[in-house]
Amino acid sequence: MRICMASDFFYPSIGGVEEHIFNLSQILLKRGHKVIILTHCYGDSKGIRYLTNGLKVYYLPIKVFYAQTILPTMICNAPLIRAVLIREQIEIVHGHSAFSALGHEAMIVASLLGLKTVFTDHSLFGFADLSAVFTNKMLEIDLTCVDHCICVSHIGKENTVLRARVPKERVSVIPNAVDTALFTPDPSQRPQDDTINIVVASRLVYRKGIDLLSGIIPRFKSMPNIKFIIVGDGLKRELLEEIREKANMQDRVQMVGAVEHVQVREYLVQGHIFLNTSLTEAYCMAIVEAAACGLQVVSTNVGGIPEVLPDSLIILTKPEVDSIYEGILKAIKRLENHNNKIHTPNTSNQNTTSTPVADHSHKNGGKYSRKVKKRNSVKNMSKSTSTCQQTKTNANDIARNNDYGNDDDEINNSSQAILCPYKCNEMVASLYNWDNVTQRTEKVYESVLKEPSRSLGEILHSYLRADVWSILLPISMLHLILRFLEYIRPSRYMEKAKDLPYSSTKE
Repeated sequence: MRICMASDFFYPSIGGVEEHIFNLSQILLKRGHKVIILTHCYGDSKGIRYLTNGLKVYYLPIKVFYAQTILPTMICNAPLIRAVLIREQIEIVHGHSAFSALGHEAMIVASLLGLKTVFTDHSLFGFADLSAVFTNKMLEIDLTCVDHCICVSHIGKENTVLRARVPKERVSVIPNAVDTALFTPDPSQRPQDDTINIVVASRLVYRKGIDLLSGIIPRFKSMPNIKFIIVGDGLKRELLEEIREKANMQDRVQMVGAVEHVQVREYLVQGHIFLNTSLTEAYCMAIVEAAACGLQVVSTNVGGIPEVLPDSLIILTKPEVDSIYEGILKAIKRLENHNNKIHTPNTSNQNTTSTPVADHSHKNGGKYSRKVKKRNSVKNMSKSTSTCQQTKTNANDIARNNDYGNDDDEINNSSQAILCPYKCNEMVASLYNWDNVTQRTEKVYESVLKEPSRSLGEILHSYLRADVWSILLPISMLHLILRFLEYIRPSRYMEKAKDLPYSSTKE
């Protein structure tokens, strides 16, 4: 199949949408498909660029209008989009993100050219405020020409079906994934003293709850061992810098700025706790990457986040400053209890078999003797949690040789214990992987290719369902422009781009 991923959000910009597009494209390339990326220019990134495994990216010469998105004109960019789709002989246009004007324009142009279209919604919207009402209506109009929709969570599917009035049979749920081979733990990178690093990695915009973060940071002013590492950039960066100055925490709040995706792990492995303060999320890739690196995750309980990670890997809070603050304190307490148990003197050489369990003066020894017995049983050993040394060794050896000092209650309730970072990585790898996501996406592509193409009359009639008759005017004008472009520059005479020799690994 020949696929075009279209979105305003792509590298060098950093975010969940960018990571999803890149990783999905990489696996599709490995499985023998042709994939190109269509986005606008980013600084020096202009024209055509080739990324890993020959992934071809078109950085169109279109200026950004607001928040990394272009001005939605529906007409002005049609010649560029048409030329790319025809030169690359595209069959499917896959748009990403409801905020991407370029993605929606590419899908509209593709539908008028008789190509198949797929849309992935990565975000959630409300229904009450004026901006949400306008955005939902525009999304409803844009999705009338889309053959199939993909949502990254079940709550995201419900949200899309309600706000965009898309038939539920045309919506599939395919979650995001994370490259657990790239995001691996490294406890040796954490501070060796009592410093606790709290890492934040996201766009610094209102939707990511940066206003909540600005209210949380000053509360740790009296705790000198707490340090914040904030990775990302956006409109709210000045607010965080102002809060840092007012709280006199310049040496404890590190503003890293925007970094490349491959560098995100370098900052994650330095942290003990990952903080996500989003006000709305359909999935949130950042918390999955943080969990894969072995961090305790504290996140707001919004959108599809409760579906993403099990209770043993995440602490959910309300999207309020007080609740998030309590969640962080809970994570800090777990960490301090874990550190205290690690530094408890080893009493394995004592005769613990004669120590009564009720004797509180030998409580640690009694716990240890029970754990020795558990390690002699393979069944009970698999239930116990383990601790990790400061150097990376085999995950199974760590789980077998180290001891977290959890009592029976904590073993039965793993959400109250700190899991081994390498165990966290294994859990995330078992839950999400890009091969599975790609195979499910392929099935969507195959299903839309089997559907008959819609005529111009059917496309125009579908827009009437949105009850906005005025939209027929720009759609009709766009159709006439495409017909005129076909007349002055017929597609059969346009030079076709040469394909790189992709090696297929599809079974």
